[in-house]
Amino acid sequence: MRVRPRGTGSVAHCTMPKALITGITGQDGSYLAEFLSAKGYEIHGLKRRSSSFNTDRVDHLYEDLHKSGAKFFLHFADLSDASSLAWCLADIRPDEIYNLGAQSHVKVSFDIPEYTSDVVALGTVRLLEAIRRIGLKCRFYQASSSEMFGSTLPPQSEATRFHPRSPYGCAKVFAHQIAVNYRESYGLHASCGILFNHESPRRGETFVTRKISRAVAHIRLGLQDQLYLGNLEARRDWGFAGDFVEAMWAMLQQDQPDDYVIGTGEAHSVGEFAEAAFAHAGLDWRKYVKVDPRYYRPAEVDDLRADASKAHRVLGWRPRVSFPELVRMMVDADLAALERKLKGGMEAVALTKER
Repeated sequence: MRVRPRGTGSVAHCTMPKALITGITGQDGSYLAEFLSAKGYEIHGLKRRSSSFNTDRVDHLYEDLHKSGAKFFLHFADLSDASSLAWCLADIRPDEIYNLGAQSHVKVSFDIPEYTSDVVALGTVRLLEAIRRIGLKCRFYQASSSEMFGSTLPPQSEATRFHPRSPYGCAKVFAHQIAVNYRESYGLHASCGILFNHESPRRGETFVTRKISRAVAHIRLGLQDQLYLGNLEARRDWGFAGDFVEAMWAMLQQDQPDDYVIGTGEAHSVGEFAEAAFAHAGLDWRKYVKVDPRYYRPAEVDDLRADASKAHRVLGWRPRVSFPELVRMMVDADLAALERKLKGGMEAVALTKER
């Protein structure tokens, strides 16, 4: 994946809308980039510097920058670096900004609360201030989170009070409120999507749903014996990330900015997810899943379930992928990926022997 170099001047004017996505190399960023590409957008994504390749989720969108008509660009920048953000905004001048970048692992946020707060909370301030100081006329999407609700009882709507139970949740509350403040103070077209849990085969491997689907694949193919999880009773409203990014876009197409809860309205426990995943592979989850208290959080969030009636009414948005379909999708993807890997390994061994 090539990154558009700095110092090449402003992006050439074109009639197609421009979108800037922070966190474009993540699960949500990759699905959003695909969605916007299909709608004819010129897409710009921010990429953190890394010594290893981390663009696999968006490599298929890459276009040779030496050819005319390229619509996909990556830029080195970081939410912890205000000057890099300001430079990118001034150079690109996007019509829409989607702030999806974050340290988004809730359990990890207890271990690195300062970094989580810097990127999630202050990173949002840096973006908003850059927009304001440059005088950029754009529409801004803030990725808020159901973790902001924490211990409040379900169902949770836009009117539900926030009571976060992790440094990540606290940082998201600040980011959400500062986006609202810039909307009210400076007239910025800023909308916040309070997204409940959304998963896919592209979910990071340390998140519980993907941890389960990967373990099912490894156990099914005889490469793993046990799966260790934390709180099996925690209930979440799980949907498909590909559905949720459509709601992000829909928010920025409204004449007036606002906040919207996005979720399926259906909650399942971690244990139920594990049971469904193992059952899809013909396995009894009780034979393989063990509870390890080390995976408990210092403060648990027991039950999250969305009331997305406002999004249904105003945006016309509804999820298409059901919970059982999501589980099957993730397990099938991990099984297929592992089978390809094993086949490739066996072919490599056979080739070595022939030599």
